[in-house]
Amino acid sequence: MLDQLLSPITIRNMKLDNRCVMPPMGTNLGNRDGTVSEKNLAYIKRRAESGVGLIISEIMGVHPSGCVGLGIYDDKFIPGLKQMVDVIHQAGSKVALQLHHAGREAFFQLKKGQALGPSAAASFIYGIPPKEMTLEDIRMIIQAFGDGAVRSQAAGADAVEIHAAHGYLLTQFLSVHANQRTDEYGGSFKDRARFVIEVIAEVRKRVGADYPILVRISAEEFIKNGYSVEDVISILPDLVAAGTDVIHASIGTHGSPGGITSAPAEYEAGWNAWRARKIKEAVDIPVIAVGRFTDPRAAEAVIANGDADMVAFGRQILADPDFLNKARAGRFEDIRQCLACNQGCIERLMLEMGSSVRCAINPETGQELLVPRKPAETPRQVWIVGGGPAGLTAAVESAKLGHQVTLFEQSNQLGGQVFFARQVPFKKVYGDWIDWLVDQLGKTGVTVRTGVTVTDEMLKVEKPEVVILATGGQKSVPAIRGMDQPSVCDAWQVLNREKPAGKNVVIIGAGLIGMETADFLVDQGSRVTLVELLKQSPVLRITGHGYQLHKRLRDANVQFRFSTTISGIEGDQVTLSCDNRDEVLDGVDQVVLAAGMKPRMELKETLKQQGIRHFIVGDADQVRRIIEATEEGARAAWDI
Repeated sequence: MLDQLLSPITIRNMKLDNRCVMPPMGTNLGNRDGTVSEKNLAYIKRRAESGVGLIISEIMGVHPSGCVGLGIYDDKFIPGLKQMVDVIHQAGSKVALQLHHAGREAFFQLKKGQALGPSAAASFIYGIPPKEMTLEDIRMIIQAFGDGAVRSQAAGADAVEIHAAHGYLLTQFLSVHANQRTDEYGGSFKDRARFVIEVIAEVRKRVGADYPILVRISAEEFIKNGYSVEDVISILPDLVAAGTDVIHASIGTHGSPGGITSAPAEYEAGWNAWRARKIKEAVDIPVIAVGRFTDPRAAEAVIANGDADMVAFGRQILADPDFLNKARAGRFEDIRQCLACNQGCIERLMLEMGSSVRCAINPETGQELLVPRKPAETPRQVWIVGGGPAGLTAAVESAKLGHQVTLFEQSNQLGGQVFFARQVPFKKVYGDWIDWLVDQLGKTGVTVRTGVTVTDEMLKVEKPEVVILATGGQKSVPAIRGMDQPSVCDAWQVLNREKPAGKNVVIIGAGLIGMETADFLVDQGSRVTLVELLKQSPVLRITGHGYQLHKRLRDANVQFRFSTTISGIEGDQVTLSCDNRDEVLDGVDQVVLAAGMKPRMELKETLKQQGIRHFIVGDADQVRRIIEATEEGARAAWDI
């Protein structure tokens, strides 16, 4: 079934057992000095157990001026890099170390005035201009890439990859937004590519004729007035002549709208493969396709169709390091497919300074040293109260460790808030994940009791050894005159189709629940006004899903009323208050409450009074996202 994907391929002196590639992904797991840590080794070992043919390391800084992760700019890094290479080799995969310079995307160097760029044009992300590189600087960085390649060989790596994608230094030379030079390194696209070509040529000169060189390039800048895939095709012969053996065809920069470099669930698997095909048709070297691949069968089709020679599985290998082994065994239903939510792999690193990589649906990711690797010494009777993401994760993890687990859910369905969220456009994949978790409950032997409310009396009488309280949150209901009007309902009733969509709808709350309910209603043909007390929506536009959600609602002419409250509802009239002034909206046939949630308080005091060992996880502790729910559920299970 996966004959093409699992077939070998040879690149110079490197033979890969299959055509699956783990692309480079930042982890922030390294030591503070840029050396490889034990966390790095545990993380990469778990990924290597996947059996993918090639693993490309996370970024390795070739020079201090652009090092934002692990380093390769000094011989002191070689011992740690060799450990990383050895771990990957022991698992049977080949490894390429990725050579990188951040250029104007090096935040700490920017703040110190030490960051370099082709011109003194400020970063889209940080808004701080770098130092314009002199010709001497250019020669220095070109040599630094060569030095890094030599150190890669010394560490035992099978290949190197030159990072010319995603808005870092080499892409900056390609981009008119960053490169405004008037010398030989600026001007036409071909001239702006000179730096990239000279870096490749230097690396080839330093590593010799047989050593494979991959180049990861954004096949399209994906930014207004940026370069196109046709521009990239025009320089491909020069890249190959300089020594490139493989083109790794990614897309976009960190300044591209909507987080396109890590596309959200709005994009289908393989959505970017057509650009890989255009590149493949232009050059006679292997091409790696990139684009939200989660199912190996979709990757098989890309290779079989001739779109690419290899396929990168990035976030998928974070969500399920065993995905390829499961596919080999024909167990496709057991693959935990990535949601493309970006909560742990992108947003955590982007929004939480100093945080390391996680996965919202795989709590092991980035925490490999914490995960118990053998059953618990003393199996316990464990009650899980609540069947949302936190409770389901806690139940599966507890059962895997050998505990006797019973999960109670007061409603008749499992999934918690995701049961409703799965109804929203582009969030079906979340429901599929819940279905996967429920299936795992049966396979791990968890007893499930739906339609059962755990009471104080049950706890007092049965006294379970351990309770993981994952009861989630309850709806926040604001005190608004007219809330008893027949036109008023809540978001959950709408998403559950208990209440049909109105024609002219006012939603109270423009957080994620309100925004996604608006998305759902627009899809049903409703006209929607969102009313929010805050000055702006807490749904951030800089996230992939947030950008897409804002764009869809804006395109649908949804009205946002910020710094506004609703003071009364009467018949088909809704009175808004803003800046001490009232405004009446007429003809409103539905008012939807989506004002957020607060933790449930039930059972907490009884668990304390009875001295029952317990953990409070997810929204039952504090209302947040899926990533916090699953991590806390898993950690509770690991700590029993």
